[in-house]
Amino acid sequence: MGFTWQDAGYFWPETIMALTFLACVGVDLIFRGRHALTVGVLIGGCVLSLAAAVLKPPVGSHEIFGQMVVVDPYAHFFRFLFLLITLITALFSYSSREIMGRDRENQGEYYSFLAIVCFGMMIMAEASDLLMLALSIELVSVTSYILAGFARFSLRSSEASLKYVLWGAVSSGLMLYGASWLYGLTGETSFGALGTSLMATKGSELTILVAVLFLMAGIGYKISAVPFHFWTPDVYEGAPTPVTAFFAAGPKAAGFALMIRFFYTALVQPQSGGAEIATLTQLQWPWVLGILSAVTMTWGNLAAVRQENVKRLLAYSSIAHVGYLLMGFVLLTESGLSAIMFYLLVYALMNLGAFLVVIALNNRLNSENIEDYAGLGYREPLLAGSMTLFLFSLTGLPPTAGFIGKFYLFAAAGERGLWWLAILGVLNSVVSLYYYMRIVKTMYFTRSAESGGLGLATSHMALIALLAVPTFVLGLFWGPLKTVTDSSLAYLFGG
Repeated sequence: MGFTWQDAGYFWPETIMALTFLACVGVDLIFRGRHALTVGVLIGGCVLSLAAAVLKPPVGSHEIFGQMVVVDPYAHFFRFLFLLITLITALFSYSSREIMGRDRENQGEYYSFLAIVCFGMMIMAEASDLLMLALSIELVSVTSYILAGFARFSLRSSEASLKYVLWGAVSSGLMLYGASWLYGLTGETSFGALGTSLMATKGSELTILVAVLFLMAGIGYKISAVPFHFWTPDVYEGAPTPVTAFFAAGPKAAGFALMIRFFYTALVQPQSGGAEIATLTQLQWPWVLGILSAVTMTWGNLAAVRQENVKRLLAYSSIAHVGYLLMGFVLLTESGLSAIMFYLLVYALMNLGAFLVVIALNNRLNSENIEDYAGLGYREPLLAGSMTLFLFSLTGLPPTAGFIGKFYLFAAAGERGLWWLAILGVLNSVVSLYYYMRIVKTMYFTRSAESGGLGLATSHMALIALLAVPTFVLGLFWGPLKTVTDSSLAYLFGG
């Protein structure tokens, strides 16, 4: 069955963001040079979409648009996450010199791209068909290539965009090739029908394994898992800092949302004490995912140790955090997936906060090097204190939200006997403490040749405080958020 008007009733937040994209384009064309209007349209669209999501949350699971999209509490959770990330990015982009500087062109178009990427990420979390999977990923990817090269007169930004395009094309090809194998084997594109057909298919385990590995390669690129991570440090360093912050929080979370739904709908069969990929019974899949998690977190942390550029350091840090997140995916348990969702929200808060500090300082210092942060603990105590809080949370130190998030991830691995992975995660957190604290040491224990405040934008300081508060508070009162993530998974598990 195709489109019905009843389907549109479940799709209001996404519809509003699509209309916001068109409105941003129209306003930029009509009121050329009045970029504040375009920013206002995007912020208004995000607020309206959030209001629509609050006023009409999905009750149960609803397959719409010919069963290519599913709206359920799981998708609803990610709606809020993506809208929150987009709204915060729009707010701190407006006062960023890299986006709104006098030498920048096409500033209004930037906010149009943010709107359409947000729309694409929401569809990624709701996709229940191979065609919608491919379309949503490509919508996000192609727009991200443009955002990475937004500062088109910067050689660094152009290089970032080119590398992103080349690696993205390869990963998309691998993913579509794997999807074509599954379609050729079953004649189905719907995740649900695909799972039923694969269960009935005998003697094709090798074919299914190859298809799944190709799909994992494509999704692994989107989330920056080793060995598909090579683009990440160069793109994150070269792209404008607000874009880098957005990449680290938004598309990464969308990749995890899509991966979880695809695996649980098409491949996984629940078992007592967890779940297994029923069509690949001869393969020790938990070991495959466990090794992927271990290598990703270890490589990311070790590579970050020697970085002098803060953006590049945070890029390798984001790779390490993908390794932590994959810990929750290893045994495909409900507690593990709930831990992933909890940590994705917490990671968005603390990572956006850290990048916002980088943006605020880059506006004044025109530098992203750690050594130029000397003396900030005394010149800008509120800024340095917030940065310290964000770095403590990224490390996983109590009483921050990052500690609670990592605790749930490590516990999910330990409760199923994978203590080696949980211990490795703790050891990697110790390594991360070293390079995060290098920044803190420079801010507080390295003397600066300059004195006096930096005269930072009030909007930046307000946003930093706005992100610092939940980063700390969720480390003390995390129960309501954990309840939300647990309940959001109910329909994914057939509840």
